[in-house]
Amino acid sequence: MLATDYVSRAARLWPQKTAFEDERRGICYADFQKETLHIAAAIHERGFRRAPVAVFLDKSVECIVSFLGAACSGNFYSPLDTQMPVQRIQKIMDTLCPKVVVTDRAHREQAAEFAGSAELVVYEDAQECEVDTTSLQRTLEGLVIDTDILYVLFTSGSTGRPKGVMISHRALVDFIEWCTECYGIDDSIIVGNQAPLYFSVSVFDVYQTLRSGGTMYIIPHTAFSFPVLLMQYMYDHHINTVNWVPSALSMVSTLGALDSPHLPDLKRVQFGGEVMPMKQLNRWRAAYPEVLFVNMYGPTEVTDTCTYYMVDRPFDNAEPLPIGRACKNMDVFLLDEKDRLIPEGEADRIGEICVRGTGLAYGYYNDPERTRETFVQNPLQNTYAETIYRTGDLARYNERGELVYVSRKDFQIKHMGHRIELGEIEAAAAAVDGVENAACIYDERRFQILLFYIGAAKETAVLRELKVSLPSYMLPGKVLRLEAMPTNPNGKVDRPKLCELYVK
Repeated sequence: MLATDYVSRAARLWPQKTAFEDERRGICYADFQKETLHIAAAIHERGFRRAPVAVFLDKSVECIVSFLGAACSGNFYSPLDTQMPVQRIQKIMDTLCPKVVVTDRAHREQAAEFAGSAELVVYEDAQECEVDTTSLQRTLEGLVIDTDILYVLFTSGSTGRPKGVMISHRALVDFIEWCTECYGIDDSIIVGNQAPLYFSVSVFDVYQTLRSGGTMYIIPHTAFSFPVLLMQYMYDHHINTVNWVPSALSMVSTLGALDSPHLPDLKRVQFGGEVMPMKQLNRWRAAYPEVLFVNMYGPTEVTDTCTYYMVDRPFDNAEPLPIGRACKNMDVFLLDEKDRLIPEGEADRIGEICVRGTGLAYGYYNDPERTRETFVQNPLQNTYAETIYRTGDLARYNERGELVYVSRKDFQIKHMGHRIELGEIEAAAAAVDGVENAACIYDERRFQILLFYIGAAKETAVLRELKVSLPSYMLPGKVLRLEAMPTNPNGKVDRPKLCELYVK
């Protein structure tokens, strides 16, 4: 099965139902398929196959249409957000070397400046062309197999050069079919999209909508700055499913907007991409006791999710939330520093999260060197070729056999002779009364742990509480209160920005 099969199936079963809606327009499944095929025709007639197609459009209905149009044409897509800095776009273009850039009339001149030798497909022009969709579908049939690349999403690289993660049709379908089965999703799903379309969290929103015949609303970005407006939007559109980064959920609960208004349609709250502060999750659970809350863990390299935990019991504010167990058809395990397996029964031993399964990416596009660093031969067996992905994340098992995220390997510091997980300090700080969110960085020049937080608590009070819960060597050298926690375009805490704030 192919990801593009979802489009034709949905158009057949729910032709007049709204598929996607942004601030300007909504589109039904029949029209979605029609516009998708027009984009596919415009790309296909240029003679490219299994080639990269960059999509340079605002976050919109047209952007999603273009993704599927590129895929239907026998090629694969890579999003270029119009709000991205020019330098980042150029770095992506240098790696991707797309054959085609899909844009619209409003962004044509901007796209032409960086397109280079890539051909431009203008959305409006493609839609105005005459296309025999029946004949085109027959022509395109068989051009793609499920091991072909569906998309390349670029993530931040430690060297400053973005990494293009390659995901196949097979990996995407495997993930979405598991979600459908695991959560019992049907055509009643109404998704409220928060994540940018170049961020892997959005993959669930787009493809689960198509798979289930549901409706996805692209929530206006401005609504996330005004939680009352955000909740009103969700109420007005009867949104029952959200898959947001924890920072977005925490913003609502921190500012006391959970019942502004109350959301009677809400059924499912999924979150991932960073650690969910337990205090904020408890506020959400208290306000919506009947809602299913799911912690979904996984980097872009595993098609977004490889473990999940359906929150099924109460947690104290200071307790860590499990990331749970492996999704169906995924094997997730911990390796110690000598690549030895850490058994499930050995709680308190920390190891790197490693993953194997259908959902693994092929690696990083046009970047074999960095691919070899993390997509490696399974060290637990040497009898045949088997790739695993080393996530760079550290975790341990709890007494229930559930995985518990600890921190990034690069968040593990050596301070005063001790190995310290900055995530443990953050969790302890987030549990303090009057602290709404917290983040740590390490100043290697001054050998100092820095804790940033938002909330009403005073710095001295936070430090006093941390002295009760943390050993002396883990105490931050500086505690700094912020009016707002800086976030990057994905909605995660922007740690480089924290470094800049400290330097200033």
